[in-house]
Amino acid sequence: MALFKKRTVGKPGEWYYCLEHQKVEEGPECPNKDRFGPYTSRAEASHAMETAKERNLEWETDERWHDGEPREDPDGT
Repeated sequence: MALFKKRTVGKPGEWYYCLEHQKVEEGPECPNKDRFGPYTSRAEASHAMETAKERNLEWETDERWHDGEPREDPDGT
């Protein structure tokens, strides 16, 4: 008897952004390593890359994580 069941069908209402196919999917269609989510709406999932970029920028410029020294934007600006 398996301890964990492999989920082959996604739940309605769970939205993901697939990094490999660069598309929004309802329920997990692609492996965990290739997706962001779950999100509560299709619109939220469609903005996954922008959300990730904003969060990365916040982390890069957060003085609490860098001994009080703000980091440069990765784009060099």
